[in-house]
Amino acid sequence: MLLISGFVALPVHAQFAKAEDAIKYRQSALAVMGIHFSRLAGMAQGKIPYDAKAAADNAAVVEFMSKLPWTAFGEGTDQGGNTKAKPEVWSDNAKFKDAADKMQAEVTKLSAASKTGKLDDLKAAVGATGGTCKNCHDNFRNK
Repeated sequence: MLLISGFVALPVHAQFAKAEDAIKYRQSALAVMGIHFSRLAGMAQGKIPYDAKAAADNAAVVEFMSKLPWTAFGEGTDQGGNTKAKPEVWSDNAKFKDAADKMQAEVTKLSAASKTGKLDDLKAAVGATGGTCKNCHDNFRNK
């Protein structure tokens, strides 16, 4: 057990061989999350037909993916590759972490709302979740 705990305690940046690997990982996770969220937003906005099962399936993917990118914002991943992350991710990391936590909390609510089978529940949750995404993009992502 001691051996396993030693591996868990490794620094975050040790999870990736190069900064570019971390950047690709976080961008990929966020891209998949965005694709599935856009399907939910399309239903909420009436741009695509509402399908309760598809909504729940897409929300489950969003919820899972929302947990993945954060370890890839480790030390040294602010440069290299094609990063769009602003320096504030690292200089104001507490604010960045707070934004990520708020997004994940809304994503959990989105997942629960998608399981009710009620379009109005989905609409409200999509709006709240989208607001947290926008907040993070506005403050921590270069266009």
